[in-house]
Amino acid sequence: MLEDHTTTASSPTEWPTAYPRGYAVVDVETTGLARDDRIISAAVYRLDARGEVEDHWYTLVNPQRDPGPVWIHGLTSDVLADAPLFHEVAEEFAARLDGRVLVAHNAVFDWQMIAREYARAEREAPVRQRLCTIALSKELGLPLPNHKLESLAAHFGVVQQRAHHALDDARVLAEAFRPSLRAAAEGGVRLPLLECRPLTEWADRPASLIGRQAGGPGGGYGGYRPSSWRPSRKRPVCPHPNPGRYEDGKRLKQGMRVAFSGDTSVERELLEDRAAEAGLHVATSLSRLTSLLVTNDPDSGTSKVVKARQFGTPVVDEAAFGQLLRDVEPADE
Repeated sequence: MLEDHTTTASSPTEWPTAYPRGYAVVDVETTGLARDDRIISAAVYRLDARGEVEDHWYTLVNPQRDPGPVWIHGLTSDVLADAPLFHEVAEEFAARLDGRVLVAHNAVFDWQMIAREYARAEREAPVRQRLCTIALSKELGLPLPNHKLESLAAHFGVVQQRAHHALDDARVLAEAFRPSLRAAAEGGVRLPLLECRPLTEWADRPASLIGRQAGGPGGGYGGYRPSSWRPSRKRPVCPHPNPGRYEDGKRLKQGMRVAFSGDTSVERELLEDRAAEAGLHVATSLSRLTSLLVTNDPDSGTSKVVKARQFGTPVVDEAAFGQLLRDVEPADE
C-alpha cells in the first residue's frame, strides 16, 4: 500500500453552496466485467470541496481466483499471491470513502464492484452518492471525440503514465476532474449526482468449478465458484394486458410495458424485479408498444432513447419511476 502527496491549494472561484464538501476519486482494476468478478487493485485520491488533492492511497487485493486479463492490467497470480484479501483492507478503504462523493469514470461499474466486495465481507461501503465523470463531461458539453478516460485526459492536458494501473488512472481522473468541477462551479452547472445504495441481497448460487490455475509462491488459488446477487431465473410472463402508454401526471397501470436504459442507482435487476412485482411488463427492448422508458440520461444516444424519441414514448427518470411504483393502478378485470 502507498500513501503520500498533500496539497492545500484552492481555487478563488465563488463556490456553489450546494456542492459536496469532499470527493473520493476511485479506480479499481478487476478480474473482469461480470457480477462474479473481483477487485484486484484499488486507488483513491481524496479531494477537498474544490477538487484539490488531499492525499492518495493504493492497494493490491488478492482475489482468490484467476486474475483475468493480465495483458490489460499486468497483475499476475504471483504478484497478487501475497496481497491482502479485500476484507483485510475494507476498513482502510472505507475510511478513504467516508463522507465523500465517489467519483469515477463510468462510476456505476466501480461502485457496483466496490459494493459487491463489501457485501461479500458482510459490510457496507460508507458511500451515499456517486458522480460519473462521463455524465459530468456531458453536462459541461465538452467537445470530446468519445467518452474514454484518455480523451478526457487529453482535453485537459493530463498525461497518462500507466494506463489500466489503478493508481495512475485515479491520478489522471483526479487531475481531469478538478478543472471539470471548476468549470461546473463557474457555469452554475448542477452536478449529476446519483444515489448509492448498498447491495445487500448477495447469495451464492451453485455452479461447477469454472476456474483453476496453478499457484505461484504462496500457494495456488485452486478454483472458485461464481456468485451473484440473485439466482438467475426467467421472470414469469406478465398476466395483465397492455393498457397503453403512460400519461404524465397519471398513475402507472398494471400491464404497462416498461423499459430501462443506462445507469441506475438501484441495481438494475432489483429495479426490474420491483416493476414486475408491481404488475408491470419489463421489456428488454423498446417498441411502439412500450408504455414508458426509465432513464437517468435522456440526452444519451442509446438505441432505446433514440427509439423513444422517434416513437414519442414517455420518459421518466429513476426517482420519478420510484414514486410511480408506490401507487400502481390495478389492471382492468
